[in-house]
Amino acid sequence: MTIEAESMGAPVASGVQTIGISNLPNQRYKIVSERGGSFTMMVCGESGLGKTTFINTLFQTTLKHSDFQQRRHLPIKRTVEIDIIRALLEEKNFNLRVNVIDTPGFGDNVNNNKSWQSIIDFIDDQHDSFMRQEQQPYRDVKFDLRVHAVLYFIRPTGHGLKPLDIETMKRISTRANLIPVIAKSDTLTAQELTAFKLRIRQVIEAQEIRIFTPPLERERESDLNSNQDLAAMEHARQLIESMPFAIIGSEKKFDNGQGKQVIGRRYPWGVVEIENDNHCDFRKLRSLLLRTNLLDLILTTQELHYETYRRLRLEGNSSGTEESNSSSTVPLRAPARKLSHNPKYKEEENALKKYFTDQVKAEEQRFRQWEQNIVNERIRLNGDLEEIQNKVKRLDEQVKSLQLKKR
Repeated sequence: MTIEAESMGAPVASGVQTIGISNLPNQRYKIVSERGGSFTMMVCGESGLGKTTFINTLFQTTLKHSDFQQRRHLPIKRTVEIDIIRALLEEKNFNLRVNVIDTPGFGDNVNNNKSWQSIIDFIDDQHDSFMRQEQQPYRDVKFDLRVHAVLYFIRPTGHGLKPLDIETMKRISTRANLIPVIAKSDTLTAQELTAFKLRIRQVIEAQEIRIFTPPLERERESDLNSNQDLAAMEHARQLIESMPFAIIGSEKKFDNGQGKQVIGRRYPWGVVEIENDNHCDFRKLRSLLLRTNLLDLILTTQELHYETYRRLRLEGNSSGTEESNSSSTVPLRAPARKLSHNPKYKEEENALKKYFTDQVKAEEQRFRQWEQNIVNERIRLNGDLEEIQNKVKRLDEQVKSLQLKKR
């Protein structure tokens, strides 16, 4: 390490020596390893695009069972629900708490006007909840469910984005890290997929939809002479060029013809491999989410989206007037605390109400028993006092009678 300093305008002799600050990354690594991490991801898109299959394929385990068979016999949901799936992933003694937010019912109705509102409200509510917790006197334990990444699944029509897709993506991009995904990309040929990606990029650029892109500036600032930095920079470029990611989901394994079992989908003409970059972008998307840019997603949520929400909220509250903001920006006023229409939340709310009511009844019963005990004790003490007073009165009478006899 090179030490250079100045004292009273005169330069101090510089030298190279080790003072120990290079050990700081090891200390941070130990702290992070002990605490673990938390990552919240939301999947959004129409039903039937393979969101549940993608979740199970991404984490290589069954986090959620498909409800397709049950959904066939149920009426179409009128509102978009919010379904939260929690899991704990462990790899090399590092624990990651994963929250997957599913949005069943999105885009399933004939009239999908404002069907994105439940999704936007949920994202805003999590920012608002975290801000309220930061304003409390004790902030040691905070419940954080802020969305770090939103995967928006696009139907592989080959024509372009629908108005619902454009409006929803525009609103989400101002609040969270948006990652567009082309679902079931194996239904398109290579030429159709390339043209479809180009159309989506053109619409995203024309509509000024902000999507998450891996940072390149960090690599430029580092020493590009190392092969590791060059490889990381090239990998980031490949991720950016692959957007929107064309993915295929599957939980089954097949023989690829070379005696190797691979995860994929079987067709009469062959097997589509999930983890083959020549077939789809699943590996690139998984690398973006969990391997190379996980911390970037978390820090961008904290430093950009949450800070923007917090600043607008505080500026709106301090000014006392609400400016005319567009529908895609963050509300200046605190979101209304309204009850959710999600049946699961209703059941949880009713259970909490019942638990609270039972606790109140138990406390009231205990208070009544305690009050009755006090009354009984008071009656007993009054009886003892009355008996003692009678004894004193009898003793006084005996004393007076003895005094009369002495006379």
